[in-house]
Amino acid sequence: MDSTNRTKRNRRSTPDAARKWFTVEHANRALPLVRRIVSDIVAQYKVVSALQDALVNPADGTSSERLREMKDDADNALDHLRELVEELREVGCELKDWQRGLVDFPCQRDGREILLCWQLGEDSVEHWHESDAGFSGRQLITADF
Repeated sequence: MDSTNRTKRNRRSTPDAARKWFTVEHANRALPLVRRIVSDIVAQYKVVSALQDALVNPADGTSSERLREMKDDADNALDHLRELVEELREVGCELKDWQRGLVDFPCQRDGREILLCWQLGEDSVEHWHESDAGFSGRQLITADF
């Protein structure tokens, strides 16, 4: 399904009470869909950034009509980006970095919440970190995980 069709569905945020918990296997099964959504997010983020930069620094002689068109384009691109992020939330994971395509999957281990960590370009979910550690605290998922 392409990103245009994916974004036309009705979206609702998942309440905290209905939070989805992932195992490593479950996260890896979701990865083909997550990878497509995140690829679209990273590409759309570049579009939004370029449009916003053009608005902040318009070329000399840009008419007010053209500026309104550029603002509309930027607003539409940002709306589409928000739809993609919401779609990723519906899967149950959270985008952490718009440029790198960094995603966390909530997981429970030893009675506490941790995060399985994946970024665009990686073949599978192979890292995790404590909820408060962030990317710098990433650890490799080992056999005893």
